[in-house]
Amino acid sequence: MNLPKIPLADWIERIEVWLESNLSPFFDFISLIIGSTVSSLESVLNGPPALVIIALFATLAWYLGKWKMALFTTIGLLLIDNLGLWSPTMQTLALVLTAAFISVVIGVPIGILCARNNTVQRIFTPMLDFMQTMPAFVYLLPAVTFFSLGVVPGVISSIIFAIPPTIRMTNLGIRQVPSELVEAADAFGSTPAQKLFKLQLPIAMPTMMAGINQTIMLSLSMVVIASMIGAQGVGAYVYRAVTQGKTGVGFEAGLAIVILAIILDRLTQKVIQRTKAN
Repeated sequence: MNLPKIPLADWIERIEVWLESNLSPFFDFISLIIGSTVSSLESVLNGPPALVIIALFATLAWYLGKWKMALFTTIGLLLIDNLGLWSPTMQTLALVLTAAFISVVIGVPIGILCARNNTVQRIFTPMLDFMQTMPAFVYLLPAVTFFSLGVVPGVISSIIFAIPPTIRMTNLGIRQVPSELVEAADAFGSTPAQKLFKLQLPIAMPTMMAGINQTIMLSLSMVVIASMIGAQGVGAYVYRAVTQGKTGVGFEAGLAIVILAIILDRLTQKVIQRTKAN
C-alpha cells in the first residue's frame, strides 16, 4: 500500500508566496538596512589607501598578538594588494562583518533566553540543528525571492548559516556559570539584570567569544556561495574562475580568502585569550 505523498513542496511555496505578498515592505526595510550597512563598511575599508588600512590592521594585530601576528597580517594584506584583489577582499570583509555583527546582535539575546528558560531552549534546539544541517544552497532560494539578487540575500544566507554557534555558545557559557556564584548573587539581593550583566555574562564571555569566532568563520565560508546570487567580493572571482576553468585566478582568489580567514580567526582567538585572562 502506497501512502499519498505529502505535498510539502507545495506548502513551502505557498508560504513563500504569502510572505512575499504580505511582508514586502518589511523585506524592503531589511534590505535597505543591510545594504546601507555593507555599503558604508565598503566605503570605510576602500576609501583610504590600502597601506593605511594595512597599517591599522597590523597595529591591531600587534596590540592583540604581538609582532608575529602583526608581521603575518602585514605580509598577507600586502600580498592581497599585490595580487590586485584588495577592493574585492574589502567587499568580502564588509559582507562578513555585517553578517557576523547581525548574527551577534540577534544570537546573544536568544542565547540568553535559552539559558534562562528551558522551554525556550527546547524550542530553539531543533531549529538550530535544522539551520546547521540544511545545505547552505537551500537558503539562497527564499533569500533571492524576498530580497532579489545582490549582496543582501548573501548576507541573509550567511546569517542563517552562521548564527547557531553564537546562540549555542551563549547558552552554554551562561549555564556553565557555577551555581554557587549565582546563589551568592541571589543571597546579596541582586536583581536578574545585575546578576546577568555583572556575573553571568563576564564569566561566560570566553565561551561566547568562541561562538562568535565560529560565526565569523562560517560567514566567511559563505562568500563563494553568496557570489552565486550576485554578492560581490573575492567569492565572485572564485566562482567565475570555476565556471571559466581558470585555475590560477581561482587559486589567487582562494588564497586571499585564506589569508583573510586566518587574520580574522587569530584576532578573535587573541580576544578570547584576553577575556579568559581578565
